Amino acid sequence: MTKSILLIDDEQDITFTIKNILEDNRFKVDSFNDPITALKSYRTNFYDLVILDIKMSKMDGFQLYTKLREKDPKIKICFLTAIATFNEEYRKIQLTLGKPIDKDYFIQKPIRIDVLIKKITLIMNKNEE
Repeated sequence: MTKSILLIDDEQDITFTIKNILEDNRFKVDSFNDPITALKSYRTNFYDLVILDIKMSKMDGFQLYTKLREKDPKIKICFLTAIATFNEEYRKIQLTLGKPIDKDYFIQKPIRIDVLIKKITLIMNKNEE
């Protein structure tokens, strides 16, 4: 069965590239460059994983994470972040959400294809508490 992924990043070149890579690896991908449109279009119990960028205009990844969790508490979500800001962003989300998120749920830019596929497969197969 094909796994479905929702990809949200406000940079069109990033969503285009990642979407193509994932589709080449047999994933079904819906992508959005506007987090608000993505939130409005979100379908509960449809996606196996949401990949979202942390730094976006209109709504950052942490705000979107919270809103997606309100719609679908069981959805698996991972974050895209630049290597230079990874530790800062990781600490920020821990404080913002008040609960720990495994570092496995962060994918660092620039993205290597093999690492991307390995990480998302790991996340989708991970059992949640």
